[in-house]
Amino acid sequence: MDPRHFLRRLLSGVLLAVSAAVLTVQASEPRNVLVLGRISDDPQAHYEQLKPLLDYVVARMGGVGITEGRVLMARDAQQMQSYLRRGRVDWVTETASGATLLEARAGAKPLLLTERNGVSHYHTVYFARRDSGIQSLDDLRGRSIVFQNRQSTSAYFVPAAELLARGMKLEILLSPRDQAEPGSVGYLFARSELNISSWVHKRLVDAGAMSNIDWDSTRRVPLSFKRDFVIFRESAPFPRALEMVRGDLDARVAARLREVLIEASEDPAAAEALREFFRTTAFLPVDAGTRAELDVLRAGTSRVVAEVE
Repeated sequence: MDPRHFLRRLLSGVLLAVSAAVLTVQASEPRNVLVLGRISDDPQAHYEQLKPLLDYVVARMGGVGITEGRVLMARDAQQMQSYLRRGRVDWVTETASGATLLEARAGAKPLLLTERNGVSHYHTVYFARRDSGIQSLDDLRGRSIVFQNRQSTSAYFVPAAELLARGMKLEILLSPRDQAEPGSVGYLFARSELNISSWVHKRLVDAGAMSNIDWDSTRRVPLSFKRDFVIFRESAPFPRALEMVRGDLDARVAARLREVLIEASEDPAAAEALREFFRTTAFLPVDAGTRAELDVLRAGTSRVVAEVE
C-alpha cells in the first residue's frame, strides 16, 4: 500500500474516533442538565429524598440554560471524586468531613452551609460509663472507643483526628473482645448510634463518640443507659452539612443555584421538597467563621485518611 494512502486512512480514522468521543461526551453530559450527586448505600431511598428539591431548583434555572435535572449516586467517596473530576456531577450534598475530602481531592467548592431541623452546627460528645475511671481523652490509652462508620464526621473523623492530635496511635480491633496495645487506642465501628451506646453500656468497649444531637435522642441513647454514662469531653462545633459544586461549574449556573437555594426557605412551594431533603430548614452563606471551621476539619480529616485508613 502507498505510504501516503495509509497515512491518510490512519489520520481519517483518528479524526472519526475523536469526533465520536466528543459527541458521546456531549450527549451524555449536556449543558442544560443539572446533576445532583450523593454518596449512597441506599440509592432508592436517597433518590426520593433528592429529586423533589432538584425539580424545584431546575424549574427556576431556565435563565442560565438549565432545563433538566438528574440524580447520580456514587457507591463511595472515590467514585464521587471521579464523577466531579470528569464533570459527571455538578452539585453534591455532603457531611462536613466528606465535603472537605471532595474539596481536597476533586476540586469541589463549598456553595452553602446546610441547616437541618434548625441546626447548622453540631459537635462530638465523648462518653463512658461512670464507673470506668475515664475522665479525659488521655485516659483512653490502652483502651477502646467505638465509632459509627467511616463516613461519619461527628462519630469518626472528628474524634479520630483529636486522638491523633494528642499523639495517640489508633488501631482497629478485630472484635469488642480484642485488646488494644498499651500505648494505643483500639477502635471499632458499630454502624448505628444505638449500637454505640449499647456497646458502651454493656462494657463491650470503654467509650463511645457521637454527635450531641444523637446524644440527646432517647432512641439512640435510652435514658436507662444515660444514667450510667458520663460525658468526659465535647469537641468544638463544626458545620452539620454542606452543598458543594464542582470547581469548573459555569459561574452563572453556580450563582443561580446558590440564589435559588437561599430563597427556598422563604418559599412555601419549597417546603415539602426541603422536608424530604434530609429535613433541611435553610441554606446559609459560608462565612469566614465557617471557612475557618472547615480548614480545621480538613486538616484533621486528611490526617485520619493518611494515618488510619
